[in-house]
Amino acid sequence: MIFSLLRSSDPIIELLVLDVPTNGETARNVDLMSLLLTSRTLHTATLNALYKNITIPHSRIFRKFLSHVSQNQELGTIVRRIDFSHFNPMSLFFSAKERASTRNLTPETLLQCLEMTPHLREFLAQEYIDDEIDTNVLRKLFFDLPRLKAIDLCGCSSALFRSAMSTFVKEEAEWTLPFSISRLSLHRCVNLPANVFDTIIPRLTNLTHLDVAGTRISDAALQSIPYTARITHLNLAKCNSLTPGAVIDFLTNHPAVKDTLIYLSLAADFRSHHIFDEDDTSRLLPILPQTLRSLSLKGSKMTPAHIPLIRPLTKHLEELALGRGLKIVDIDRLFVPEPESISNDEDVDMDSEVQAQLSWVPHTLKYLDLSDYIGSELDIGALFSSQCSIMKGHSAPLEVVEIADEFYKRLSKASALKSAGWSITEFGSRAWIVRQPDNGPRDSGARSWKMGASYWGMRKVPVATADVGGMYGSYMFKRGL
Repeated sequence: MIFSLLRSSDPIIELLVLDVPTNGETARNVDLMSLLLTSRTLHTATLNALYKNITIPHSRIFRKFLSHVSQNQELGTIVRRIDFSHFNPMSLFFSAKERASTRNLTPETLLQCLEMTPHLREFLAQEYIDDEIDTNVLRKLFFDLPRLKAIDLCGCSSALFRSAMSTFVKEEAEWTLPFSISRLSLHRCVNLPANVFDTIIPRLTNLTHLDVAGTRISDAALQSIPYTARITHLNLAKCNSLTPGAVIDFLTNHPAVKDTLIYLSLAADFRSHHIFDEDDTSRLLPILPQTLRSLSLKGSKMTPAHIPLIRPLTKHLEELALGRGLKIVDIDRLFVPEPESISNDEDVDMDSEVQAQLSWVPHTLKYLDLSDYIGSELDIGALFSSQCSIMKGHSAPLEVVEIADEFYKRLSKASALKSAGWSITEFGSRAWIVRQPDNGPRDSGARSWKMGASYWGMRKVPVATADVGGMYGSYMFKRGL
């Protein structure tokens, strides 16, 4: 019985592990260290918990971890995730020259780290360490870690990183096997040449998560996704090299996205570019699968005629970002039935609005993104008028309406907001109107398909189940697109 209790302590100990200290520098998990002296079983369980997921907030922690693993290589076999998403090079040093002189995190030491963690499953990087990801590191990640399933290179766009990637794909003739990677994020790797995607993507035979937002991915690369892939998360936001016909054809016919897509972003920045015009949007909406839970069409051109095409999607979507060209009266039609669907039976003594709500299939939307509408394009008065259903109680389960951040100050002083049972909040360049719960806790937005994210309207695809913070939190929830 004692042994079974000790074995059951593993998940309990994992819950006690603090991956990132509040300021990134103070000691962490000090209390857990005493468990190492308690018993052999607890010693093993504690080591597993401490070394399973390694988070590196600054280079000194990296050097300390590397030293420990070098002295006891069995520790390296425990590691399943190396996470640089919280890495901040400025936390210890004031200049790039000072950081470079320490030689804590370099391409050589990063490669050494990967060589000593042979069972690694997830490697999470970001723009602050892109100079350290050289060709040797890329070869190690893509070829010499057969259990690796997730790579995140969010924001990596330095000249050195671009050169390393270009050199890496030039070795294509030597590649004999497909990649083991099933979850890949090149989110906002803005200066990678198109041939990087043309070369890497066809070898992702087990692909489930792909985030190439803001990159130069081509139509050919998109179509080259292997038929064996089963994609659940696809982010093509701000991929300006893609054409609408190719995207629609891919979503219509490619086996990799048939009946598997859960998250899809086709967002564009309307100020500089749009993928879908009115006709493209009309062709796109009917072919989107019922498996979708999150859809972004920001930047696309819409008309009131698209509302009947959008309405079926609202019966299974939880998140919806609308394109441009609609008015509040048009958007409101997503939350109430069309007038002609209301019964004309004069013997029914019932308010027509209530009757209509009872006579149609309710929507499932939790989050509605209207942030494409700026200035006079969003009629705030109409949003809170008595004729609009969006902010009323019967629009539930709708809980969050995102608006352009320019409206934040104006609405934070509006009495109509509070009296309607809503409040407003902001983060970075984004603002949300949030329904206040009548009783009980508010839905945090956490879903299994968000892999640890607990807010609505994420802009970046996660590739590992973890608390979202650091640079990933910035890309996912702080930035407009």
